[in-house]
Amino acid sequence: MAIKQAEPPQAYDTLRANPGAIYLDVRTEAEFAAGHPEGALNVPVVFIKGPGQMEPNPEFAAVVEQAIPKGVKLVVGCLAGGRSQRACEILEGCGYTDLTNVRGGFGGARDAAGAVVVPGWRDAGLPVSKELGDRCYSALRAKAGR
Repeated sequence: MAIKQAEPPQAYDTLRANPGAIYLDVRTEAEFAAGHPEGALNVPVVFIKGPGQMEPNPEFAAVVEQAIPKGVKLVVGCLAGGRSQRACEILEGCGYTDLTNVRGGFGGARDAAGAVVVPGWRDAGLPVSKELGDRCYSALRAKAGR
């Protein structure tokens, strides 16, 4: 099954039209804390160990499975759309069927020259929050017994 693709304004419309839908932010905890789509849950798909060094989060699928039922419509985003595409592929393998990857993510997709080709959630003027509460990774991980 092909994973649906949406740019931030379409992702926002999907969330508004489907009250049970969830925005899953798969960026790091620090990225999430600096600002994220309002109402998002955070489960990092990778941890950044240094410049260009990413390590897969071994608990990603387990924490998501504990936090989000498989029948929920998931809108998955990262900074630009690459990590979230990978997260969608992992979740599809876990049995999630209603997945949408956010092309452009939170910060925007850029071409090789660094020019923005898809504006991100933040630059599209969509609702942003810095609230963490029970939606941050440490809280979700604790609820999952990890």
